[in-house]
Amino acid sequence: MSVALPYAEALAATRAALTDQGFGVLTEIDVQATMKSKRDRDMEPYIILGACNPVLAEQAIDADRATGVLLPCNVVVRGDGAGSTVQILDPQLMAAVTALPAMATLADEASTRLNAVLAAVSG
Repeated sequence: MSVALPYAEALAATRAALTDQGFGVLTEIDVQATMKSKRDRDMEPYIILGACNPVLAEQAIDADRATGVLLPCNVVVRGDGAGSTVQILDPQLMAAVTALPAMATLADEASTRLNAVLAAVSG
C-alpha cells in the first residue's frame, strides 16, 4: 500500500500501529544497509520488520509446532519517491499452508489486526 508519508514517518507510524495492535518487532533487517555493505549496491530505504503478536503466535505454535517456520509476520516499509510503501504478508497464507482449521481462525484475527495497522498508517 502506498502512503504519502516520507519513509522515516511511515516507519515510525508502522511501528506504532503494530504496537497498538499487540505486535512486537522481533527482528529488523535493514535491506538498504545490507545491500550497500555486502553488494556495494545503492537502493531506496527498505526495512523488513519481523512482527509477532505473542498471543496469536502461542496459539499457532500450540496448534502445530511446525508453524514456527511461518513466523513472524513480515512487514516491509520502503521509501517510494516522496512517499512510502508498506506491505504485510497475508496471514491467510499461513492458514492455507498448514490446512489446519485452528489456523484459519488465528489467521482471521491476525488479518484483522494487520489490516488495522495498514489503515492506521494510511491515515
